[in-house]
Parts: sequence; structure tokens; C-alpha cells
Amino acid sequence: MGKEHEMGLTRRDFAKVSAAAGFAILSGTAQAAKDKSNRDTLKVGLLGCGNRGTGAAINMLEGKNNVKLIAMADLFEDRLKHSRRQISEHKNPEVKNRYAVKDDLCFIGFDAYEKILKTDIDILIEGTLPYCRPKHLAAAVDAKKHIFTEKPVAVDPDGIRVVLAAAEKAAELKLSIVAGTQRRHQKEYIETIKRIHDGAIGDVLAMRAYWCGGLPFAYERKPEWSDLEYRIRNWYGQCWVAGDNIVEQHVHNLDICNWVMNAHPIRVFASGGRTWKPKEEKYGDIYDHFDCDFEYENGVHMTSFSRHWQKCADGVFEDVVGTKGRSNCTSIGDWKPEGGENPYIQEHIDLVKSITGEGPYLNEGVQVAESTMTAIMGRMAAYTGQVQVWGKALKTDLKLVPEVLDFSKPYPLGPVPAPGGMA
Repeated sequence: MGKEHEMGLTRRDFAKVSAAAGFAILSGTAQAAKDKSNRDTLKVGLLGCGNRGTGAAINMLEGKNNVKLIAMADLFEDRLKHSRRQISEHKNPEVKNRYAVKDDLCFIGFDAYEKILKTDIDILIEGTLPYCRPKHLAAAVDAKKHIFTEKPVAVDPDGIRVVLAAAEKAAELKLSIVAGTQRRHQKEYIETIKRIHDGAIGDVLAMRAYWCGGLPFAYERKPEWSDLEYRIRNWYGQCWVAGDNIVEQHVHNLDICNWVMNAHPIRVFASGGRTWKPKEEKYGDIYDHFDCDFEYENGVHMTSFSRHWQKCADGVFEDVVGTKGRSNCTSIGDWKPEGGENPYIQEHIDLVKSITGEGPYLNEGVQVAESTMTAIMGRMAAYTGQVQVWGKALKTDLKLVPEVLDFSKPYPLGPVPAPGGMA
């Protein structure tokens, strides 16, 4: 490895730590299993009650896992109440029967994460927004909780370093971590990428990654919302909250390419801008398109396209070209594996099996941090107009999230980045 690979925890070092960790044998409130025969019900807490957090909790409960949802927390009371109704009144009896949340185990506010981690939950579902995930993940590991975390896990290199350290500590404590990069738990991807690794398409020559579609949402500001409340409720449009579209959505496709390569890129050349989105507050300060050329250590290049353009051609896929053929990562030529369980459900099944010892030990902290950093590095290259190199980008002091979050303080919308400016 050269200087471009310098980082606090290398993939090889982490593999050694993870191998030493083995299966989960924990003490205190985080103990989930004393041996493989243990079938005690695992207690789950949901932190972040928006659409994705609520969806993740439902997926955990409908997976026929031996779990119960006992605690919930969110910054806003209205979101928590809405989420409780969605889960407790769900049409699937598997979900309703595993809902056991009492009023005294519901928490709101910026300190809600601290309160839910003081309960006797075994598993934390981290479904909050990307800006606060590093702090929450580090706190969850310190509290000795197993974790399901949504992606991306950070919006800047400072946050990535926090997540890498938390992942290392989780391995030492034998805590399981599964990330919301659900393709890693999708049967078609698993079997196809195994064949790619086994040489089915020969040596990989090049890759493409696309996430091109319309804008997910952009909310108008309500009169009663302060600057901070609007930034958080209209979260997708604020770079420090969500990381821009290349980080928040395109991370899925970049993660697949890293999986194919069993590595992260070492450098990236990129461009981007804002063509479709009008200059309005509801569209925030982010770009609407990115075009990146990522390079891996062995010289393989991956071209990456992500954008939010309404009423334009869409495309969300991965493409791998080898010396003997090519693959879309879910099939190779005429060969296509049979489908399996819904990956949004399967990832929770796999997490529970990791905890109970019925399946392999899983700690996906490093892989999701590396895929998130891949996306962040692409954004940095586009925003600045400068080539970004892995080791230097990861060590930069770039920190987007404000030190103090207070609803009474102003948080003005910044300008849309211009190439040659800040990352």
C-alpha cells in the first residue's frame, strides 16, 4: 500500500480484528446470546422515525425474527407518533405482534439517542439522518448495542473517521453491525458477485455505476419552522444534513463496485453542477448531477453518474466488463440466479443470526464507511474541481456539520458550491 491508502484502519487490519472477534458473547444489557441454543427474544429500539427508519423497523419485525420493538426515539414528536401508528396498526400481524412500545420508552429531542441507549435494548436501528449517524453509532458501540444502520453513515471525512473507529471497537467487543446497503444481502447479487470473484467474466477491466432519476422530494418552508427545523425536515436539500445525492443515494451503486473489486478507489476525477434545480430555498445548496472517474489500485476505472433531473431518462444499475464477458451484478449472460427473500428483510434476518450465533459474525462498519467515503470523495472532487486521493481526502479536516445545533439560532442556506471552491 502507498501513501494513497493511509488511513486509521486498513481493510487488512480490520479483517484481523474481525476474525479474532468470532461470534457474539456479550455481557450486561447488550448480551443477546450465551450460546447458539439461546432463543431469548431480542429487544429492539428505533432511533429515527422517518420513512426509512420506520420502514427498517417494520422490515425487522416482519422477518419472523425473535425480536420485539420496545423503544422509539426521534428529534420530532410528530414523526415519532406517526411512526408508532404505522407500526402498531400495520396490516401484517407479524409486525403488530412484535410491537411492544410503551409511552415511557419514547423519547424526543437532540438527546433522544442518549436516552434510548440507556434502555435495555439489544439492537439499535439507526434510522436518523446522515449528519448525526457517526455520533449515534459511536455512542451505540460504547453502550454495547448491536446495530442496524442506514446508509450513508456520514457526510464528511470527519464523520467517516468516527465510524471507522466505532467499527473497530465493535469488532473488539464482538458487537454485530449490519448496514442498509441491502444489495449485500440480496441473493442475486451475492451469487453473481461470487461468480465474478471466481473468474466467470475473467479479470475485471472496467465498471459503470448509475443512479440517475428524479428528485425524491423538496418541501416548501412552513412559517413556524426555524432555519434548523427546515434544514432537517427538508433534509435532502442540505449538504451538511444528507451529503448531496451522490452520497445519499448513489452510495448503493458505488458499494457494489467496491464489493466487486474487494477494495476502495484510490483516486477520483469528477465534475458536477446544478442544471435542472431552480435557485430556490427548497432545493437547498446541493448539485443535481455528478460525473466521476474513479480509479482502483490495479488500474481499473469505474465511471459513475448520478443525477436528479425530472422528466429525463432514468437508470439505476451497475455494469462490470471483464476479459471473458460482462455482468450487471445480478446475472451473467444467460445465467441468472433464482431470487431470494426481500433484501430489506433479509438484512435484518442476517443481523439477528449474527447476534444469536445461527449465522456468521457480521460487522459491516468498515465496508459501509469505505463506500460512503468513496461517494464523499467524488463529491469533493466535483465541488473543488480537483483530483482527490483516498488517503489525503480521508485525513482532511473537512467537517460540514455545525458544532452547535439549536432551534433558536440561524442556519442560513449556503451558496451552491462552484468548482475551484470549497469541498
